[in-house]
Amino acid sequence: MTETPPEIDEIVHEPSQQFIESTNVWEFMQTYAIDDYEELIERTTTEIDGFDQSGVDWFWDELVDYLDIDFFEDYDQVRDDSDGPQFPDWYPGGELNIGHNVVDRHAAIDSETRNKVACIWEGEDGDIREVTYHELYRQSNAVANALEARGIDTGDTVALYMPMVPEVISILYGCFKVGAIAVPIFSGFGVEATATRIEDPECSVLFTGDGFQRRGSEVTLKETADDAIDQADTDVESVIVFDRLGASDPDSSLSIPMSDGRDEWWADAVETQSDEYETKSLPADQESMLLYSSGTTGKPKGIVHTHAGVQMQCAKELYFGFDLQPADRFFWVSDIGWMMGPWTLIGNHTFGGTIFMYEGAPDHPQPDRFWEMIDRHGITQFGISPTAIRALRKQGDDWVEGHDLSSLRLLGSTGEPWDPESWQWFYETVGGGDTPIINISGGTEICGCFLMPMPTQSLKPCTLGGPGLGMDIDIVNHAGESIADTHERGFLVARDSCPSMTKSLWSGDERYLEEYWSSFEDPPLWDHGDWAQKDEDDLWFLHGRADDALNVAGRKVGPAEIEGAAMEHEDVNQAAAVGVPDDTTGTAVVLYVITEAGVEEIDELRTEIRGIVGEEHGKPFRPREVLFVDEFPKTQSGKIIRRAVEATYTGEELGDMSSIENPDALDEVENAR
Repeated sequence: MTETPPEIDEIVHEPSQQFIESTNVWEFMQTYAIDDYEELIERTTTEIDGFDQSGVDWFWDELVDYLDIDFFEDYDQVRDDSDGPQFPDWYPGGELNIGHNVVDRHAAIDSETRNKVACIWEGEDGDIREVTYHELYRQSNAVANALEARGIDTGDTVALYMPMVPEVISILYGCFKVGAIAVPIFSGFGVEATATRIEDPECSVLFTGDGFQRRGSEVTLKETADDAIDQADTDVESVIVFDRLGASDPDSSLSIPMSDGRDEWWADAVETQSDEYETKSLPADQESMLLYSSGTTGKPKGIVHTHAGVQMQCAKELYFGFDLQPADRFFWVSDIGWMMGPWTLIGNHTFGGTIFMYEGAPDHPQPDRFWEMIDRHGITQFGISPTAIRALRKQGDDWVEGHDLSSLRLLGSTGEPWDPESWQWFYETVGGGDTPIINISGGTEICGCFLMPMPTQSLKPCTLGGPGLGMDIDIVNHAGESIADTHERGFLVARDSCPSMTKSLWSGDERYLEEYWSSFEDPPLWDHGDWAQKDEDDLWFLHGRADDALNVAGRKVGPAEIEGAAMEHEDVNQAAAVGVPDDTTGTAVVLYVITEAGVEEIDELRTEIRGIVGEEHGKPFRPREVLFVDEFPKTQSGKIIRRAVEATYTGEELGDMSSIENPDALDEVENAR
């Protein structure tokens, strides 16, 4: 392991000129005579003298042809924002379909990608399947016909509560083809969370599976789906069950309840359908997906996405940020129920790319499962959360060093702030010290990134590079005044819209405006809720959620900053800081810590951790208590659910826990040492 973490203000990664000139973003810059990164961001986001369109409009207009996005009908203008940035109409008059762009055209008889592998899948038990574009096309068409046979039409909602198998791709694209709104649901959710996501959009069709494999065991899914349907106040008329574990076999020992008249096996409902279907031409602003936020700050929000929006954003980010090349094999650790699942599929398949999908746990049967798969399948881009890397780093370097990871061209991460030591371990031990970490941040609300390094940039540990292309992003103070160039910390905001910005929330405009547009009204700014900062080298960093700020004796600091200081101690692997009532300071810091392997949990270590935090942030922020645990409650995207940790400590009601991936971790926190 790295014994001395790098300073966060040190340039660690310097791409070679040869690498820079090989990238897609460099080629784009040469095409439009753009000299450097600063000019690239300015050209794609701001008003430029001598051009008829703003930089944002020019970029999103030019990108359609540059990325070869097919529209069935041309749009009349790039966008109509006469109702303000809160409610723009992107590509009005235009018609397209994501399904056509990601599968139909790549499976055409005269296409070079017709027999190319669209998905390599590996089950936890080692089974491997490869699905070509032609096979994906036929299966997506069968799904589309199955949906129409069940009365699904444009604008109807269809739930995907599925194991991670290739069929989730066909289901998603089949929904796109018929104009249905896909509602992906995380396969690890329990009854309440699943019921909420079925009931809120009133899904009449649900795709699920008999189960999946996790840590060597069979986890059944259908019973949870049944209980969720019973709990949801809506009429689910059809449930299509994919047979992952063999439960449809009459001789199977796995008993899966099937309701007469409602439930059908995939083989009967889908495989019997015609594999020919004419994909619908849909308005650019036709709803494509309903993605639910992780719910770390309250009731999950239904994020409404359009065909044009997610098509353009996902394609742009994969092509430029992750430098997608024809021979690449792209692996992002994600479930279909998290934004990164559809993002990976749409972004790669727009260009006829190959994605890798894995079903099981990252450390089964041993902690080198990811490294072994990267080696064996020749993965070129690998994305993962910082929390997962911290857990794998704790297992030691030996698990990585036995594998050839030289196929990796780019690394990716998202979900939460990094600590420098873990970032460096990922960069050096996994990436070999010459593979850039494309650390991205945005959200479900835009199905993409506000901040994203370009592979041509120099990098410091933990940085997010700068604004994504076509993203007019700023850092402001409480008055909404830009402070980005002062290098002070402030609120991350968007000054303009982008095509993939949610149309609204499924629950209506009132909550949408309150959640995102109420903090700064003149001019209106999208408040993303994150603390951000740009340093002297124009590299951007995030410091956690602004609404998570700990107010100790009248001074505020983000939990991520307390945690980052604690993780500077060589014996600390992960940390979670929460604020609790205190008679003296109003709020006191309580710090939960996961140590490195083999570290003894003693008072001396507690004292050292408190000292590091106090030295960096001041005595008032020294943790009142340091408690040891083995696991934190997290969302499916790897974010620590601090409100659950805080409520467990204070004895308050936990509230909505629908976003939690590992509910057993709550007992771990309650019994903290």
